Amino acid sequence: MKIAFISTRGIPNHYGGFEQFAESVSVRLAQRGHDVTVYSPHYHPFQEKVYQGVKLKHVYSPEGWMGSSVGSFFYDYQCLKDALKRENFDIIYDAGYTSIVPAYMRFDVRKMTRPVIMTNMDGLEYKRAKYNWWVQRFLLWEERMAVKYSHYLIADNMGIRDYFLEKYGKESWYVAYGADIPESYHEDCLQEYGLTKDGYLLIIARMEPEYNIEMAIKGYRASEQYGKRPLVIVGRLTTTFGKRLAARYGDDEHVRFVNGIYDTDKLNAIRHFAFAYFHGHSVGGTNPSLLEAMATECFILSHDNVFNRVILGNHAVYFQTEEEVKTILNGLDETVGLYKEDYTRENLEKVRKQYSWDKVVDDYEAFFASLMKRPLA
Repeated sequence: MKIAFISTRGIPNHYGGFEQFAESVSVRLAQRGHDVTVYSPHYHPFQEKVYQGVKLKHVYSPEGWMGSSVGSFFYDYQCLKDALKRENFDIIYDAGYTSIVPAYMRFDVRKMTRPVIMTNMDGLEYKRAKYNWWVQRFLLWEERMAVKYSHYLIADNMGIRDYFLEKYGKESWYVAYGADIPESYHEDCLQEYGLTKDGYLLIIARMEPEYNIEMAIKGYRASEQYGKRPLVIVGRLTTTFGKRLAARYGDDEHVRFVNGIYDTDKLNAIRHFAFAYFHGHSVGGTNPSLLEAMATECFILSHDNVFNRVILGNHAVYFQTEEEVKTILNGLDETVGLYKEDYTRENLEKVRKQYSWDKVVDDYEAFFASLMKRPLA
């Protein structure tokens, strides 16, 4: 099959979850003999035309001077235009709908029989706290249009699948993200960051309000863990919210901000040797960092919502408020002692059986193949 992935910031991954997904899935599909192309912005640091068997097509993106919010619309438009006009793809996979909808409408993709257009609906974008009321209304309209114009919807979480079925009466195909289980961990990686095994609490996330990072910080500072173990926060501080967090808490010696880390061995080690890991994602979807935390045997403190509970079940400690974070942290040593072995073992088994990248690619390959044999839904 000839497959294109668009609406990503390119591979190899230097950005986030969708990019890790695109890299992991596209490389494996290419290894299985499929003709796979990933569209990348012109400024991506990897400028070769092929990456591990995957063709790369670099397209000009004005995000550098227009900003990502506006520039991504132009970038996605050019990617879809190129994919429709110059190539003969069987499948075009769009990684998120928020900046592709105008292009869908311009090219009226719903009337096409080939290529098959499928859209990963990610989370409930219009609920993200960083957006004002007008932007949230616009994103809700985009959500409706993505449902209308896409041939198939992809849901990475059963909670998201249920949402689209209930709200729009449209089925979506469920497949979660994947994660690799590391073969080993290098404790010496901690030295670069002044950390020791079980000597810190950890957050790894994009610096956005809906990840509840500040809730975790406030609960931590009010708890008995404050001063006992530092709270280490890994993520780029280039966002507006990230800059605000750094300004508010950057002088606190017990709240340590670390910029984005893209060395897999280092990230795996930092996760694995943490005493506990905060997962504050709250707007839907299966967050890749959650699966990676499960794969690296983290003891997980999770924001309490249906999307996280679908993945973690009873094998995490849940919070919804700053006060609950404080209470959890006050009793954390005892809780970890009682439950860590059981929780981490069960979460690791879930990754092995349900969320391995090989299983994800098996599912995608079978689904893609079935689409070549039937009319569009």
